[in-house]
Amino acid sequence: MDATAKSEALEYLIWKEVTKYDIHSFTDTMVKRQLQKLSILGSAALGPRDSARMTELVADMENIYGSAKICVGKKCELSLEPDVTEVMARERDYDLLKEAWINWRDETGKKMRQMYTEYVNLGNKMAIKSSHGSDIFRDFGEYWLHSYEDDNFKEKVIQLWNEVEPFYKQLHAFVRMKLRIRYGSRMPKDGTIPAHLLGNMWAQSWTNIMDDVTPYPDLPPLDVTDEMHKKGFNSKRMFEMAEEFFVSLGLDPMTDEFWNKSMFVKPENKEVVCHASAWNMGTSSDFRIKMCSEVNMDNLIKIHHEMGHIVYYMLYKDQPFVFRDGANPAFHEALGDVIALSVSTPDHLKKVGLLEGYSDDDKGILNFQLLMALDKVAFLPFGFLIDLWRWDVFANKTSKNEYNKKWWQLRLNYQGVSPPGIRNEEDFDPGSKYHIPSGTPYIGYFVSYIIQFQFHKTFCELANQRTLHECDIFGSKEVGEKIREVFSQGSSTPWQQQLLQLTNQEMSAKPLLEYFQPLRTFLKAELKNEKIGWKVNQKHYGN
Repeated sequence: MDATAKSEALEYLIWKEVTKYDIHSFTDTMVKRQLQKLSILGSAALGPRDSARMTELVADMENIYGSAKICVGKKCELSLEPDVTEVMARERDYDLLKEAWINWRDETGKKMRQMYTEYVNLGNKMAIKSSHGSDIFRDFGEYWLHSYEDDNFKEKVIQLWNEVEPFYKQLHAFVRMKLRIRYGSRMPKDGTIPAHLLGNMWAQSWTNIMDDVTPYPDLPPLDVTDEMHKKGFNSKRMFEMAEEFFVSLGLDPMTDEFWNKSMFVKPENKEVVCHASAWNMGTSSDFRIKMCSEVNMDNLIKIHHEMGHIVYYMLYKDQPFVFRDGANPAFHEALGDVIALSVSTPDHLKKVGLLEGYSDDDKGILNFQLLMALDKVAFLPFGFLIDLWRWDVFANKTSKNEYNKKWWQLRLNYQGVSPPGIRNEEDFDPGSKYHIPSGTPYIGYFVSYIIQFQFHKTFCELANQRTLHECDIFGSKEVGEKIREVFSQGSSTPWQQQLLQLTNQEMSAKPLLEYFQPLRTFLKAELKNEKIGWKVNQKHYGN
């Protein structure tokens, strides 16, 4: 907290100096852009007392989240990583999964509900006090959206959701149809899917139930976790493998500080927040990842994602300090993910010796496409609704007495998932997801899941590969040059300009839909006798 206070004191002094000037009188666009960015004060606007309190609230909520331990069945003292995550991924017993789901929420969200209300009030106060010139913020949500430099950004995000919603509903219907085989009458009659049955604590990724829903179960599995163990992989080897991919594009390797100062595995006898994150320590060489990695395919993909942040940090490190940031938050999330699209392909996994016996006929392609959709498409409504919920909370459209009601209204409406038991306003289910207690905006993840396919299409064309779901850009120096050209700009130019420079498009879900065209055709045929969609009847699940 002392470091935060010192940083905010410096930010305040800079802000005080910058706001003496009429920014619009400057003709140099780079100078003008730097001054505009520096004129938005942020948390320092609260003053020392309120700022310290806000920092304390976030730290306390993160501590509740990071130190939470629960019982499941006869086992107790289970941490989220790796214990509870493994239960949600591997267990198939309906009641044990329900117990894990409820107990995690009792030990996290429920305990921070009152703190979150105070946090919202301070966030709104900060936003209003940060207003300057033409940048007027009525609440914390508007302040967060400022980084997208677009007054119509919300509307554009809603349009993106409208583009992908029909495909999501097809995927939902197919998965629901398959889960009925396992769970029978325990599946709700309203067409929703119980949120605890999808292989993930938040139902944001469904890849862990691939064995229950795979179209062609006789083919070899595409999850290479077992092969990684057979080949003696450890955590460091997964990070080295990610580095090898970026270096193959002609990008720089990780620094010595990265290898010496990162946290790759969960430390013994020490409580840490295990949520994976990348850190820019503000020098030209000190970049780190903090992660409690386990040897599995999911973590291998996640490591490429986190290393994408590090590569981005290194690309814009020579920009003026104020521009050492992503073009927008979605760009930062998308860089590692677009690399992971290549890493996930069966051809790439074969090249690196992790996949044998894969069939690249239509059946093999459909198994692969479904596995990717269980990650990339299943996530979309979740990525969309988290900040829909927060925007309404910050704008006081959702009162503190209806936090959980609104949360489940959105999850039912957009995601089509239902809680495994009655929920009420003693619960605070949003707080069971790390980004709520940590105060991390989330809409960037949703946008990144759209634009990464736009990036992928561009990179595949540069690598002379036209079939998006088969494309592997490993070793393409042309792709590396394009990444360096665009991403080294940091935030020195508007993201809209950089997106056009990279893709010749505005934001669009068309490349995502093109990538999944084989699966979409398959689902349409498979679902002829299945009702697509669900009924929203919130009274079944609480007040």
